[in-house]
Amino acid sequence: MRDLLLGKKPKDFDVTTSARPHEVKAAFRNCRIIGRRFRLAHILFGGGKVIETATFRRDPTAAGDEDTFLADTQEARAALDAGDFASRASAGKPRDEDADLLIRNDNVWGDPHEDALRRDFTINGLFYDVERGEVIDYVGGLHDVERRAINTIGLPDVRFREDPVRILRAIKFSARLDLGIDPEVYDAMVAQREELRKAARPRLFEEILRLLRGGAAHRSIWLAWELGVLSVVLPELAVSLDDDAARSFSVWGRLDAIDASVKAGRPPADAVLMAALLLGPIEEAIDGASDPADAYEDFLRDVGESLEIPRRMKDQMRAIIGSQRRLRGGRGASLVRRPFYADAVQLYELCSGGRPARVPPPAPSSDEFEGGALSAARRRRRRRPRE
Repeated sequence: MRDLLLGKKPKDFDVTTSARPHEVKAAFRNCRIIGRRFRLAHILFGGGKVIETATFRRDPTAAGDEDTFLADTQEARAALDAGDFASRASAGKPRDEDADLLIRNDNVWGDPHEDALRRDFTINGLFYDVERGEVIDYVGGLHDVERRAINTIGLPDVRFREDPVRILRAIKFSARLDLGIDPEVYDAMVAQREELRKAARPRLFEEILRLLRGGAAHRSIWLAWELGVLSVVLPELAVSLDDDAARSFSVWGRLDAIDASVKAGRPPADAVLMAALLLGPIEEAIDGASDPADAYEDFLRDVGESLEIPRRMKDQMRAIIGSQRRLRGGRGASLVRRPFYADAVQLYELCSGGRPARVPPPAPSSDEFEGGALSAARRRRRRRPRE
């Protein structure tokens, strides 16, 4: 609904229902339930089509305090009825500043208006009733769509302490949809950025990839850097951007090339995206090292303290980054049969501002090759003289 109102083409549509996940699964044989902290029903169709179906929820932190929750809900709804969006934005009681508000279980079912009030941003709290053909707005989302602003539902500091990953989501929506950030929300993002250390490392990694995949990588990473968020989730890159203007320029150039590739319908692979983002700091870490492989591992081990990059991707990144010197020197012919060659060329092109690389084309795939080179056993067999 949000994207349609902003004149954007929606990537997909989510369905929300009063039915519990197990009831959805009982109604559709082609359904599976995913998630623990936030359970969802995925209804699977041919061609990889998935309809994500969520059950209406309510604020899990208020589950044991019915009177307080109802009072907060009524306060918010009264503010909406009066058209007082400022009051709506601050509805709810401030919580103890030292309390741990991190949501670890978000499976407390509720009604539609309760579900809207527990969401992150007003532009994400809009529902569309398919039977009546109308937009339902419990949180003032239409007002914020009109003024093209990111605003939280409830107190920004509380919302970010409940789920710090919302800080990265705010950056993503602002960059991708070209929206401003409400001043109070902006200040809360800065104030609560350290809360991101409490978030699960796989979730942080996935959100960083979403920043890079969305066609607004340059603005997303710039916002994260400006807000000080990058110094929490990727301090190695933040330090590089702070200290080296020339290297910083190269990073922004690669991010521009990534955005151009995404908009042209040629999105780079995830390993290429991460390699392009971290290329400068990685090359600095291994430059002059007696054992570049160990230096690379040490660097990724440090990155792993905040982001959980899968082992397979780390290996892919090492291969394509290690190939750049050969490609720059015009010695890429020896790599054409390697399985990572196409990704290495794409990274090389991103480093060249997205211009097509003048390198040999990748060799056709062949089961004569395993991991980009003939297996040792087959090489030995080929060396044997004929009897």
